[in-house]
Amino acid sequence: MEGSIIEVNDLEYSFGDVKAVDNISFTVQEGEIFSFLGPNGAGKSTVINILTTLLMIQKGTAKVAGYDVEKEPEKVRESIGIVFQELTLDRDMTVREILEYHGRLYSMPKTARQERIEELIKLVELEGKRDTLTRHLSGGMKRRLEIARGLMTRPKVLFMDEPTLGLDPQTRIRIWEYVKDINQQGTTIFLTTHYMDEADQLSDRISIIDHGEIIVTGKPWELKNALGQDLIYLESSDNAAASGLLKGLSSVKGIREKSKGIVVMVNVDGTYLLPEVMELLRNGGIRVKAVNLKKPSMDDVFVHYTGREFRDEGAEKGSVAIVRAGRR
Repeated sequence: MEGSIIEVNDLEYSFGDVKAVDNISFTVQEGEIFSFLGPNGAGKSTVINILTTLLMIQKGTAKVAGYDVEKEPEKVRESIGIVFQELTLDRDMTVREILEYHGRLYSMPKTARQERIEELIKLVELEGKRDTLTRHLSGGMKRRLEIARGLMTRPKVLFMDEPTLGLDPQTRIRIWEYVKDINQQGTTIFLTTHYMDEADQLSDRISIIDHGEIIVTGKPWELKNALGQDLIYLESSDNAAASGLLKGLSSVKGIREKSKGIVVMVNVDGTYLLPEVMELLRNGGIRVKAVNLKKPSMDDVFVHYTGREFRDEGAEKGSVAIVRAGRR
């Protein structure tokens, strides 16, 4: 596909009897921020580990930056950067030494290496920490240094596996800003996350993945708009009867049951429809216990397409071990 920097077809991967990736196909366009959104254990990290050559392909095909992941792993590794889910910094090296070592590992010329180090330290705002041992950095600073390391050799694609996991909200937002800046400079970003707001705020396109399968793919606004313009949450004295009455309204796009009530998806401004809904239910002898009006969110999208609430569990292993492994 023209313009695709990542192409995956019919990919499968199993750990023993557990199928972590189940026959998925997708493309990532050059220059975009593409996100895999799903709960822990959904298969996100397994896909990244395959695309970065940390796991061998069992079934299917994949290309990254024009190179076959199975047949040309060295070329793939030369074209990518990785920010691992787990921190992989040497505690006894300084910020500058981490970047210097990585540049030497990839045989970068001295002048280009030094220029790149200064450029990246400025990008991630670690100017005052050049000579600080990484053991003395905060969690957010360590993550920013890992991003800088992943960018050291100007990769075509930067893979980021849960890059803000465990960070406080303020630091997460700063990481988002760095990701956007990196992307604007021309680097394609492949991001995995289980944070709904992160995928929503950063991504050009999102694939929702659950139990190893891609459920739906689209732009954030497309996925949310598919649910309607507004959502009305209702708890009533008879939810089944309320659902039956509201289905007759032309402005109602669909109704979904919840544990305590119903979610009404409407294709008009819910502010103006809500009085009509309340009157219809009241005339039908149905007492409304609680009501809430909101815009669709990625949480709602996940529930709509999977039929269940977002879970935060599972035993999938994150990407670890090799730091942008390539030429040794």
